[in-house]
Amino acid sequence: MSISSLPKALRVLAKAKQVFFAQSRNPYPPSLRNGRVHQWFKWLAPGLLVKRWLLISASGVVLATLGLAIWTGMTPIFFLLQLLRNFLAWIAEVIPNYVSGPIIIAGGILLILWGQTRSLNSITQVLMPEGNEELVDRLLNHRRLHRGPKIVAIGGGTGLSNLLRGLKDYSAKITAIVTVADDGGSSGRLRREIGVLPPGDIRNCLAALADEEKLLTELFQYRFQAGDGLVGHSFGNLFLTAMSDIAGDLEQAIAASSKVLAVRGEVLPATLSDVSLWAELADGRRIEGESSITKANGKIIKIGCTPANPPALPKVAQALREADFIIIGPGSLYTSVIPNLLVPEIADAIANSEVPRIYVCNIMTQPGETDGYSVADHIRAIDRACGRPLFDAVVVQGKVPSAKALIRYSQEDSYPVVLDREAVTQLGRRVVIANVMDEDQNTGLIRHNSQRLAGMLLRWYGRAQNI
Repeated sequence: MSISSLPKALRVLAKAKQVFFAQSRNPYPPSLRNGRVHQWFKWLAPGLLVKRWLLISASGVVLATLGLAIWTGMTPIFFLLQLLRNFLAWIAEVIPNYVSGPIIIAGGILLILWGQTRSLNSITQVLMPEGNEELVDRLLNHRRLHRGPKIVAIGGGTGLSNLLRGLKDYSAKITAIVTVADDGGSSGRLRREIGVLPPGDIRNCLAALADEEKLLTELFQYRFQAGDGLVGHSFGNLFLTAMSDIAGDLEQAIAASSKVLAVRGEVLPATLSDVSLWAELADGRRIEGESSITKANGKIIKIGCTPANPPALPKVAQALREADFIIIGPGSLYTSVIPNLLVPEIADAIANSEVPRIYVCNIMTQPGETDGYSVADHIRAIDRACGRPLFDAVVVQGKVPSAKALIRYSQEDSYPVVLDREAVTQLGRRVVIANVMDEDQNTGLIRHNSQRLAGMLLRWYGRAQNI
C-alpha cells in the first residue's frame, strides 16, 4: 500500500472506532420523534421490563428481613406496628395532621425520585459511558424493534442493502439472504486469487444493518486507490476475507463481524458452495459467469448454476420456515434475485410458506439483462427459473421518472418497467402500486427510497395478515 493512501484510510478507521463509543442516531421513526416526551415520563411507560424488577427486588429485601426477624423470635410485625403507632402519635401531637401528612408524603416522593435517579444514572454511566442517547430511549427502541415481525429479505446487489436500511427501523428480527454468485470487481478478484466466496453483497448488507450505518458504510465501502495488489479492493471485502480465514468459513465470519459491527438482524449467504452462474441466450450462446452474462447483451431464455442444486445453509432454511413476512428483491433479476432461488431448499421453503410473500419489481430495465421487460416478464422469469409461483403480490412504482432521468437512462438503453396489469393478474399476482422512488435532481439517478419502501411493505404486511 502506498504512503499516499494511508492518511485517508487512517481517517476512515479512526471514524469507525467512534462507533463503539458514541451513539447519536435517533432510534425512533418520524412518527415518534415529533413532540419529544420528557425522559421521566418515558420511564413510566409500560413494557420496559425495568420497574417491575426493581419493585420485585425491593419486595424481596423486605421479605428476607422480615423472615430473618421472625426466625430469631423478634416478632417484627408487632414491634414495627407499635413503633409506627408511637411515631405517628408523637407527630400528631407536635404537628397537625393536615401539615404533617403532606410533608411526609412529599418527603417520601423525593426520596423515591432521588434513589431512582441515582440508580438509573449509575446504570447509564456503566452501559453508555459516552453515549448521547438516553438509556430509556435505548430500552424503548429495543422493545419496539423486538416486537416487530420476523422478516426475510432475499436478493443481492445494491437493491437488497437499500431495502434493509429502511426495514431495520421497523424490526430487529431481519434475515437477509444474499447471493454468492458474484465474480466481478473486488469480490471476483478475491474469489479467484484466494478461493473465498464473494463478500461484496454481504458487505453491503452488513453496513446497511449496522447501527452506525453512515460511518460503517464509509469504512466498508472505502476502496484503496494505490498499492500493489490493493487498488480497487474495498476494506470491507478484505475484512470479511480475513475473518473467513480466522473463523473457518464465511458463515462464521459474518456472525463474528455482525457482533463487532453491532448489526441489527442477520445476514446469511444463500449457500456455502462455490456457485457459478450460466445463461443460455436466444441466439444459442451459453455464457458462463455472473459478470459475463450482462456484458453478453443477449436475451436470456434460461439461467442456472454450477454445481446444480447447491445446498442451502441450515440457518437459511430455518429462517424461511419461521418467517412472518418474506420479501424478494429488489435487485438485478438474473444476477441478484434469481441466483438465490436456484438453491432448491430456498425455493421449496418459500413455495411452502403460508406467510405474506411479495416481490419488489425494479423501477428501470437493466441493459443486457431485462431489456424490454414488463412487470409480468419479471414475474415469468422467476416462475420459470423456479418451476412454480413463489409470491402473492408485486410492488410496482406508480409515478413515472422525470424527463431528465428518462433521458439519462435512455442513453444507457434503460427504460421504465411497464406495468401490464392484465397479464400480471392472469399470473395470479396482486399488484401493489406505490410511489417509493427516489430521484437525484442533479444526476437523475433513480433508486428505491429505503424508508418509503419499508413503510409501505410493513403496511401491506399488516393488511395481508388481516385478510
